[in-house]
This record gives sequence, C-alpha cells and structure tokens, in this order.
Amino acid sequence: MKKIETKTFIKDKFAEYYKKCASIIPSPTSIEKREFGFILLKEKIMLRHKSFRSVDDLREFLKTTVPSDVYYSGAYYEKPEEEMEEKVWLGADLIFDIDADHILTPCDKIHDKWTCNNCGFVGKGATPEKCPACGEARFDEETWLCDVCLESAKRETMKLVEVLMDDFGFPPEKINVFFSGHRGYHLHLESEEILSLDPAARKEIVDYIAGIGLEPEFHDLKKIRGPKLDDSGWRGRIAKGTYDFLLKATPEKLKEVGLQRRIINVIETHKERLIKSWKEEGPWGIIGIKGSRKIAQISAQRQSVKIDTVVTTDIHRLIRLTNTLHGKTGLKKTEVPITKLERFDPFKSAVAFKEGTVTVLVSEAPQIRLGNEIYGPYEEQKVELPTAVAMLLLCKGAARVAE
Repeated sequence: MKKIETKTFIKDKFAEYYKKCASIIPSPTSIEKREFGFILLKEKIMLRHKSFRSVDDLREFLKTTVPSDVYYSGAYYEKPEEEMEEKVWLGADLIFDIDADHILTPCDKIHDKWTCNNCGFVGKGATPEKCPACGEARFDEETWLCDVCLESAKRETMKLVEVLMDDFGFPPEKINVFFSGHRGYHLHLESEEILSLDPAARKEIVDYIAGIGLEPEFHDLKKIRGPKLDDSGWRGRIAKGTYDFLLKATPEKLKEVGLQRRIINVIETHKERLIKSWKEEGPWGIIGIKGSRKIAQISAQRQSVKIDTVVTTDIHRLIRLTNTLHGKTGLKKTEVPITKLERFDPFKSAVAFKEGTVTVLVSEAPQIRLGNEIYGPYEEQKVELPTAVAMLLLCKGAARVAE
C-alpha cells in the first residue's frame, strides 16, 4: 500500500476546502490597500507583501497556492506590496486579540505541556520562565483547546464588547467579533475616528481596557465612601466587581487573595450587612481604608479585559482573514454576531470539514470535543475519526495518516 505523507494529505484537504468554499472568503474593506501574508504549507515560511486588486484575485490565489494560514493587514497602504519603509501608511483599523494563552485556566494542567529544548525535561500546564531542571529558557510548547479555555476567552470578549460600547460609545454595528480558529477571539473596529490613531494613542485605549494604572480613590467624610454600582466607567465597574466578589467569596478565597485575617473576620461577620448596604453607599467604612483598597484592586483586576496588548498597538499588524483555515487546527476563522456571542459554540460553528472519516495513528492527544461528540484521550492508537477531528490531530502534529 502506498505511504500517505501527512503534509500532503493536509494540503489536499485544504485545497478541497478552498476550491469548494472560496466564494465565502470575504473581501476586506479597500482590499487593494491591504497587505496580505501567507504561511506556505510545506515550506512553513511566511510570504508577505502581497496585494490583490479584487477579492476574486485573492480567491484564485488561495485555490492555486493553498496556504496553511492567510493574513491581511489591519493597516491601509498606498503601496502595500513594497517593503515596510516604502508602503506609505494611510491608517489602520483597531484590532484586539483575546487568546486563552493570556488567561489563567485550570484546564492547561490537563491538556497543555512543555518540553525543555536543552535537557528534555517535560512539564504540564503553563510554560515556566526557566526550566526547573537545568535553568534554560527555551521550550517546545504544546497547547490544546477545550470548552473551559474557550469559554474563558469568550467571557473576556464579551467584557471587551461591553467596554467598547458603554465607555467608548462605539455602536454595535461597528464592532465585528470573530472566533480565531484556535484558542481565542478577534475583534475588529473599522471607524473614521480611530483610523489615524498612532501607537501611543492606541496604547491609551489598551491601558484603559486592561485597567492599567488604576488607583482606587476614597472619600473620608466621617464615613469612607467608594464608587457606586450605578457610576459610569471604571468606578461603576470596580463597584460591580467588588459587590460580586463579596457575594461569592469564601474565607479561603479571601485569604488566597492576600487579605489579612482581621479583615476576613470583619467581612464574614458582617457579610449580609455589607451586601445589603452596598447599593446605598458601599461597605467601605466597615472594612477600613486598607482592606477597601485591596478589595478594589482585586475587583479592578477581575474587571479588566485580558487582551494581547501588542496586537492592538501595532499599526502594521497582520490578522487572520475571515473564513480561512487555521493551520494548527483545520478550523476556520468565523464571524460571530454580537447578539449570538454568548451562545456561540466554536466546536460546531467553526468546523470546516464535515464529511467522511480518516484513519490516523495518534501518538498522544487529550480528550477533545467536536460537535456533540467527545473523542479521546488517545495514546499510541490507530483510530478512525470524522475528518474534522482527524484534521485537528494532524494539524497539531499529534497524529499521522495511517497507511
């Protein structure tokens, strides 16, 4: 029987997708002013500084080249095919990237692992700064996606949408949300108001959204007063966060966040009073200024949005193109209407390969869900799987096509 090369199999499947689905690849606004970049499937190199006069030209390129990943610039250029210093920057959309990599979740200890490039030491969960065995800082990382980490990324995305609408005044029709095809979500804003913003101005937006540099303020007029639930902006956000924190906090959780035993005892003794009085003036007087400040800081941290700050401030950033495939999963970048975001299921809506089965040899893979079915975990197994599941394992490098 002829040996089937995995890279060739993946490319053939990607080619089938682009031949069949090229028509659903949308045209970015002013496509002729955008730079495009592609990761070539076999060579695994980035081809940049491409441009297209029309979406039809782009679609034809995808069908003939069959890249593993497709990107376009958030920026508009006069000469998008030139080198960076010659392009002539005309402006850029505002782009946000929310990735599970930036969010602490319990699931990473189950499905993620790292290997030290120097000594081969293997660990589970988040990658450390230095190898505990040899002290080196070079690692191979293996990350997966599951309901827990993607739900966490979705919650951060929902928080971001709320901040952009409530605090910045962007109308919902200007905010476009997408599942990235891997471990998170993208948010694009196209608006004349933000087109010419430089990196420094975008950094101000990032700092606000991420809650960087916040200093809780209190007024002591015989009673310590803090923000109220109906305050606007970060004051109201801190108030709501504090209310929610106090409502759910256990003594163990209060200790875990660093509160002193005295303050914990006060909170536990007067918890009902604290919660009840909150809507009137806040419970700051009972807790004291030190405890109040600590709780407010915790609340601000929880209310902040975990975004990749580098993506938003980079006015030359390339971002994945909608309805194209992600080379690490075989899933597609998928637009999500804001009204449907809370109920959106990427393991159903972002599936690109919906027909047939593939027999693969799996080296090691955690439990995964696609559609309504659970698959795995697998270790050194030959198994016949739906094409979408097999493609995810193949793209992750966790399996090869069986002969």
